Amino acid sequence: MSADEKVQFHSVLGPLMGRFVEEKRACGYRYRSSARLLACFDRFLFNEAVPPEELPKSITQKWLAKQPHETAATQQSRISIVRQFTEFMCRQGYRADVPDRSLGPKRTASFSPRILTHTEVEQLLSAIDQLAPTARSPMRHLIMPEVFRLLYGCGFRLSEVLRLRVADVDLERGVLTVRQGKFGKDRLVPPALPLVLRLQSYAARFGTRPPNAYFFPSYHGGPWSIRTVYHLFRELLLKCGIPHAGRSNGPRVHDVRHTFAVHSLLRWYREGADLDAKLPVLATYLGHQSLAGTRHYLHLTAELFPEVTVRTNAAFGDVIPQRVAS
Repeated sequence: MSADEKVQFHSVLGPLMGRFVEEKRACGYRYRSSARLLACFDRFLFNEAVPPEELPKSITQKWLAKQPHETAATQQSRISIVRQFTEFMCRQGYRADVPDRSLGPKRTASFSPRILTHTEVEQLLSAIDQLAPTARSPMRHLIMPEVFRLLYGCGFRLSEVLRLRVADVDLERGVLTVRQGKFGKDRLVPPALPLVLRLQSYAARFGTRPPNAYFFPSYHGGPWSIRTVYHLFRELLLKCGIPHAGRSNGPRVHDVRHTFAVHSLLRWYREGADLDAKLPVLATYLGHQSLAGTRHYLHLTAELFPEVTVRTNAAFGDVIPQRVAS
């Protein structure tokens, strides 16, 4: 679905749903998968006797009941979208029952990313550098070494790297522009000089290209698929002898981004920096909306390297407070 594609709503509450989605996108959210989920709710309402300008509890609870073979996460997503929409209805002056937060399954412990060691990163990059071209991926030996160095060297999301256009990569100034990132905002990311030099050598192999061409093109000229890169990543892990704990347990490609964040904090710690003061820098680089998500990396770094807490707190106070048991 393109950024400007509109999901169609047909129930009696369809016009309100359309306004709700427009509000979300006006706030900077892409609201693509959520809009599709809302459309599923709309199709359900189309076959229900929904009063005009009202959404009673009996109807929402019927749709929010856990379905056979449905995961807890999927049900929680449905509950979340209905909560957001009913809260919107209430703000607009309509009558709607807002589902209670406790309606869904209790949250289990949050996923803990698999942080690669420095040795594992070196092994991974070495294996990537040894990739050979294939009939289906004749340029992967040129492209993948730079893609993974951007993931680890700048903490990019994989989708951000794969969507880069030639016009987004300013190799004279050494700045990459991420357009319409996760929260719908652009950001500028300056890679380290050695990485800029690598990208210059990479770009020179392709010669002059149109500004809207993908910087890392697939065989057909479009962007690489995330699924293809993930399968390649799994093959590389196997080659390096890095154990994989199965689907959803990692290491995932996204864990390379988490590894960048933890290794950055660890480097600053070893340089004697105030880690708490460095958080805004890391948050900006990663494209976080607030420091809340970035601060998680402080705890993660301290758990992996306990000496960080002792030395940092001794120098700067309780920068890394103890986790509170839930």
